[in-house]
Amino acid sequence: MKDKYFRHLKKLQPRGIQTTIMAAFSVISISIMLILGVVLYMRFSTIWKEETVQSTQKLMEQTGENLEDYLVSMRQISDAAYYNVIKENDFSAQAQDIQTRLNLLYEANRDNLQSIALYNNYGSLIVAEPVAAQKEDPDVTRQDWFEQAVEEMENMHFSTPHIQNLFDDGTRNYYWVISLSRVVELTDGGVSQPGVLLVDMDYSAISRMMNQINTSNTGQYYYLCDSSGEIIYHPRQIQISDGIINEDSETVAKYKDGVYDVKFEGDQRKVLVNTISYTGWKLIGVIPNDTFVAGTINIRYFIILLILLMLMMLVIINRVVSDRISSPIRKLNDSVMEYEAGEKPEIYIGGSTEIRHLGYSIQNSYAQIDTLMKKIVLEQNERRKSEFDALQSQINPHFLYNALESITWMVEGERNDEAVFMISQLAKLFRISLSKGRTIISIKDELQHAQSYMNIQKIRYKNTFSVVFDVDPAICSCCTVKLILQPLLENAINYGVEGMDDSGEIRVTGREEEGTVILSVADNGIGMSEEEVSLVLTDSNRIHKHGSGVGLINVNNRIQILFGKEYGLVVESEPDEGTTVSIRLPAIPYTEENRKVLEQGHILSKEEMGDKGIQETQK
Repeated sequence: MKDKYFRHLKKLQPRGIQTTIMAAFSVISISIMLILGVVLYMRFSTIWKEETVQSTQKLMEQTGENLEDYLVSMRQISDAAYYNVIKENDFSAQAQDIQTRLNLLYEANRDNLQSIALYNNYGSLIVAEPVAAQKEDPDVTRQDWFEQAVEEMENMHFSTPHIQNLFDDGTRNYYWVISLSRVVELTDGGVSQPGVLLVDMDYSAISRMMNQINTSNTGQYYYLCDSSGEIIYHPRQIQISDGIINEDSETVAKYKDGVYDVKFEGDQRKVLVNTISYTGWKLIGVIPNDTFVAGTINIRYFIILLILLMLMMLVIINRVVSDRISSPIRKLNDSVMEYEAGEKPEIYIGGSTEIRHLGYSIQNSYAQIDTLMKKIVLEQNERRKSEFDALQSQINPHFLYNALESITWMVEGERNDEAVFMISQLAKLFRISLSKGRTIISIKDELQHAQSYMNIQKIRYKNTFSVVFDVDPAICSCCTVKLILQPLLENAINYGVEGMDDSGEIRVTGREEEGTVILSVADNGIGMSEEEVSLVLTDSNRIHKHGSGVGLINVNNRIQILFGKEYGLVVESEPDEGTTVSIRLPAIPYTEENRKVLEQGHILSKEEMGDKGIQETQK
């Protein structure tokens, strides 16, 4: 009987130990889950707030772009009325033609316009569209839009919304408008005099844009004000006008673009500010704190449900978890994490057959990945070098034939000094073009090559245009791809200043901005339309009417192959205003070590660029 009791006690002892371990494990697990739940809630709440702010920012950016596009279109209408109608015609001789052209401009944009009017500097109406009777003595000289235009004649001015009080169209309707005014030069009887051009924009277009984003039912809203805080649009504008509610627009209008935590009338809220270009207007987004609280209620329920489910799972699985299984897995995981952190540890092989097999598989996989990565890097470097060599081989300055013919004419005409000068410039040009087969040269050598090229071209074109080099000497010791300025200068001559009768000018500038070298070639030639500018760096099938055929796409590709996609060319142009092509390069000091690294096809990271610059400075 006694032996039977001890045997029964031995059977109970393991169960008692197991129960103790399970109880301790359960208490620890519950504590961990509660802490995890609190952490998850705080984390999800933070993420929810960040996502709400980010989505609001994106919506405001899109709306800001739409407003800017709308205002730009109004500026373009004003420019068209001034430069295409008013400035080119004499009112005493071409009044009917001016009225007709203004009518065409108005009809083409009547969906966004209320009226176009031109006043002289005494406030007398000269012409208006649509044709309507002016109200008696509106005294426009005392109106804000007229005074702002006269006070700052070089700028365009946007007013706040107001009721148009200038014309009577017979319908007795009152139109809310935003006025765009500017001082213009008009000609009457051959005499120039100043005047004020007024373009009244329909306020409903802006109101529609703002109504589209003020659809939230969570208390979040957006409004628009000017730089002084005067409200242009507000979803509760009537209540504000009646004094029922208030808005801190005057304070917020002083803020720069960004996100701010503001306490207004005892309520905490986030305020997002976005400035609209051309006007100084502020697009304001307001997110009350209650919006965030309402959004986190579902998160609370989700986390509570998640914790309950996980606790139920822990109660079931903690009975079968053992150190024999978990320990080998942890060791294997640790070795894998060390490998992912950049170290080269031995992958743990141990534990059960399955875990050992997994360790061997991971070890073999990492070995194969290392081999493949080395092979891919080698293939990519070879491919980049091949692509660059193919692009580099396209550069063949065909103007050599023209230059040699010019030298022949100079010798035959006994203009020996000019022939000697041209030969010396040609020698300098080809010395740098060859550069001992190097691809990377210093900006100083590239500028010398460009100057020699322009000296030759000025002689060929008989100095019909001028060239100015304005380059910061500090960048001359930086790296650049060889022969990138010549195609830009060639385009500036052939497509910009050629045929301008001694008025053409090409300006080459260079400077450094925040670790980036910017070389620009600008001309005052005929310029290009926006459509042509968009094709310059994208359409490789364009037919080259002049020059060597080495287009800007070639230059842009060669730069990006060596320095990365964030560098290359930027083209800016306006018809009849000229063209500016800017080259963006990293500010890497020109050393033999840096040249070899770049020519081997290795793109230096920003950290490596900084290290190279520090090493060179120390030398």
